Amino acid sequence: MAPKRGRTAQRLELGLQLRQLREGCGRGDRGGGLTRKQAVQGLRISEASLLRIETGALNFRNIGDLRKLLDKYGVTDEDVIESLVNLNKDSNQQDWLTQYRGLMPVGMPGFVGLEPEARSMKVYHPTLVYGLLQTERYALALHEVQKPIEEYTSEFISSSVELRMKRQEVLSQESPVRLQVILGEAALRYPVGGPDVMREQFARIEELSKWDHVSIQVLPFRSSYRSIEDFAILDFGNDLPPRVQTDSAWGAVSTSDKPREVNRFARRFDAMTASALPPEDTPDFVQRLEREL
Repeated sequence: MAPKRGRTAQRLELGLQLRQLREGCGRGDRGGGLTRKQAVQGLRISEASLLRIETGALNFRNIGDLRKLLDKYGVTDEDVIESLVNLNKDSNQQDWLTQYRGLMPVGMPGFVGLEPEARSMKVYHPTLVYGLLQTERYALALHEVQKPIEEYTSEFISSSVELRMKRQEVLSQESPVRLQVILGEAALRYPVGGPDVMREQFARIEELSKWDHVSIQVLPFRSSYRSIEDFAILDFGNDLPPRVQTDSAWGAVSTSDKPREVNRFARRFDAMTASALPPEDTPDFVQRLEREL
């Protein structure tokens, strides 16, 4: 039996189905479906709310609006209607992520909620060790550096580190996510927390690089070291469309499932994979850096 999806994935599935129904209902101008503005006419939700529902960021607070929307879309099959109503109901329940939502920047909860659903992840981090690879002491040291600037409380830091450690469970769950990471050389050379913290972090990277479902490459300083923004691509197989996540300069997180955007970042990742050192060279690389501490 397949594991039950998390709340974030359920909201995303609901949104995808509703968007497909809206675009395919054939009742709009020239038979090309309904616009969101047309769809919400007579309902108690706004066009912006429907957009958030379709992108998995929100669900219906009033089931009556969902039923009216499905009627507009020409859905008459009671099994389909009840399936979507139940999906909306289930996705409204609290899950493990609820207690951590206030710790994350805008857009991040949706990404974190989807990590356990992914079949594979491709990640590029140029300046810091990626979160799923971090040791607890490394993560703590990073937050401590930012504390006086961001005015973090000790409780906030403790909970944030706890969340980061919990996210790493996707690598050890029953069907672990296949993780492919490219780390910029700067991510390994930037001193975080002192030599002891870095030695422990290097040891963790060496350990993870031996796991069958984890691949870690280092992109050395060279002409191909050209991308300064980090990003992650989540692939869900045939269950959901792949998504790409990037961080903005203001700390918010942007995600997109538009094929054009996903493919653009996938091509960028493939190009850097070819330029990076092969995965089997990673242990030797971090050992050399450790000797320099």
